[in-house]
Amino acid sequence: MSPFQVETYHAQGKLLLTGEYFVLDGALALALPTRLGQYFKVESGKAGELSWQSYDADGTCWFDTILAVPSLRILSGEATEPAQRLIQVLEQAFLLSEIPLESLAGCAIMSQLNFSRHWGLGSSSTLISFVAHLAQVDPYDLLAKTFGGSGYDLACALAKGPIIYQNRVAQPVVFHPAFADQLYFVYLGKKQNSREGIQRYRALGEKVKASLGEINQLTLNVIACTSLGDFEALMLHHEMIVGSMLNLPRAQNLYFSDYWGVVKSLGAWGGDFVLATSDRDAVSTKTYFQQRGFEVILSYGEMIL
Repeated sequence: MSPFQVETYHAQGKLLLTGEYFVLDGALALALPTRLGQYFKVESGKAGELSWQSYDADGTCWFDTILAVPSLRILSGEATEPAQRLIQVLEQAFLLSEIPLESLAGCAIMSQLNFSRHWGLGSSSTLISFVAHLAQVDPYDLLAKTFGGSGYDLACALAKGPIIYQNRVAQPVVFHPAFADQLYFVYLGKKQNSREGIQRYRALGEKVKASLGEINQLTLNVIACTSLGDFEALMLHHEMIVGSMLNLPRAQNLYFSDYWGVVKSLGAWGGDFVLATSDRDAVSTKTYFQQRGFEVILSYGEMIL
């Protein structure tokens, strides 16, 4: 019988408002955990096996496998990339753990997203957070052995609200600006590979160091910001730094050149969500994006914890 008791675990999604990419080199970043996340439930299953089912926000089962334990050989389901990644995460977690891999035998695990897995809000980071909890290991160590990255997303997974993050250290910060109801998150529907973005950034080498201090100060200025106009100026400044470093066009120039507010890329540039500011009412703002084919527009209050 598995030692894991029936339990439910919830990990939140994430958005990085400032410091994307630069956080990999220790820049101070402002990270926002989302209300949307992923739930995991552990139940009793068949002896000698680990069954795993994952459901998307619409209730669709998008991943279903049964693994032999302790070999983690696939007994049911295809050897897809998600299956191989899950096996890698489990293997590495229990190599780090004092708990034997055999403990997974007889477990049935179900995960349920309440955001679309295509949105880039943290389906991978919530998985790492859960498996690290299951194996009782440091999630940052597990991340380093698997997906890689700065770890800000892991800090968001269990945070109670906005945080400033730097080098595996997260501190809660008060960030709910008076103009929060003038901030929106728009899904571009152009899923980007974070690992490719990281590779592009890493290719810059020593060039990034000159901008770290500027990014740190910008993050502090954003936290202290009290007006929408000042906030927009800071977002534009951040766009200028990242865009010039990566030699990539801004999302606003590509898709929203006639928009009245500021559009800032979040995470891997060119896809997933962007932040949009607006001094107009919610109906006018959402109509603008909808008329251009972007249907997913969430207010700050709907998105951010």
